[in-house]
Amino acid sequence: MRILVVSQYFWPENFRINDLVTDLNTRGHDVTVLTGKPNYPDGVIFSDYKKSPASFNEYNGVNVVRVPLIARGKGGLRLIANYLSFVFSASIFGVFKLKGQNFDVIFVYEPSPVTVGLPAIVLKYIKKTPVVFWALDLWPETLEAIGVVKSKSIIKVIGLMVSFIYNHCDLLLAQSRSFIVCMQRYCRDPDKIKYFPSWAEDTFSNTNIQAAVEVPVSNPDMFSIMFAGNIGDAQDFPSILNAVEILKESKNIRWLIVGDGRVAEWVKSECLRRGLEDKVLLLGSYSLDKMPSFYACADALLVSLKNKEIFTMTIPGKVQSYLASAKPIIGMLNGVGADVIRESGAGYVSDAGDSQCLADNIMKMSMLSHHQRQKLGESGQKYYKKEFDKTVLIDRLETLMSNVIK
Repeated sequence: MRILVVSQYFWPENFRINDLVTDLNTRGHDVTVLTGKPNYPDGVIFSDYKKSPASFNEYNGVNVVRVPLIARGKGGLRLIANYLSFVFSASIFGVFKLKGQNFDVIFVYEPSPVTVGLPAIVLKYIKKTPVVFWALDLWPETLEAIGVVKSKSIIKVIGLMVSFIYNHCDLLLAQSRSFIVCMQRYCRDPDKIKYFPSWAEDTFSNTNIQAAVEVPVSNPDMFSIMFAGNIGDAQDFPSILNAVEILKESKNIRWLIVGDGRVAEWVKSECLRRGLEDKVLLLGSYSLDKMPSFYACADALLVSLKNKEIFTMTIPGKVQSYLASAKPIIGMLNGVGADVIRESGAGYVSDAGDSQCLADNIMKMSMLSHHQRQKLGESGQKYYKKEFDKTVLIDRLETLMSNVIK
């Protein structure tokens, strides 16, 4: 198949779409990616890209077409400008750069924002090509849940835009089964919504990895709980820090935070204010291929989401990576993400926002033997192979895309 992937984010930014296009190309498909200039998560165009833009026009044999956009920067207005600039740039410059090229299917990758679907729809009618839209985030519900948009009128307008996008796509893929009910509210044809979960990159399944040198070596009795990924509003860091404070006197427990995001500076200042800087190590953001070496430093991995209805429908992308890595998991979340941890037998779960139960679960896991924690991790990895095997999922994606080609 000749596949056009439309994604606001792409290599050298760390997103699962990088892994997907590599696999599709390896399977013999002719893949082209339409994306923007790399600026996530720091909000500035990557310096290596600015030095040599032409070096980023191909990725593992995949042709990459880049269009200009306004970098995310800091603050809500810049973020809106970033989203809208990609829509207009991809719809105008993208169309021009792809002139004369024909495709069998257009695949949209949507971790957020949903607006990435708009240029794909423009291209659909110009190229007369069906669109497959993979929803990994739900708009406008997520915006409302994290307080980004409070106006009911604006939420309604965004809902109309979502309805327009969904109804002009030929196939909608939902990252969790719970997404399907929500997506049906905006789609006239519920039969075109199919369940299609995410997976972990192959590197996370390799457990023979050297520990990251960036993590200070601790004494053998130290229990290290690690959070890896986006440090944002949805991850409920106020509740995490409350748990840190509850366990403040436990000298053999430390918290490792790897990542960056909108509230990273707040977390840093709050740790200083509460006197937790010796308990919480903020290690910064690293490339995806580096993450397994950080996981190797952890005795357990932490996933959390706020107590909002929309987040009960979400399987955080890190859950698959955690499971694949054969590490025990500690969750503070509700809904399908919590269900996966429980069903897999990979660890312990507390309700979203329950700092005391999170602290109790960490203390409980810290008292397990190495062998007991290893068994939890192995149970999670076994579940991952059964439910989220990448080869099986991409086989299914090929079939789904083939079915929409007229």
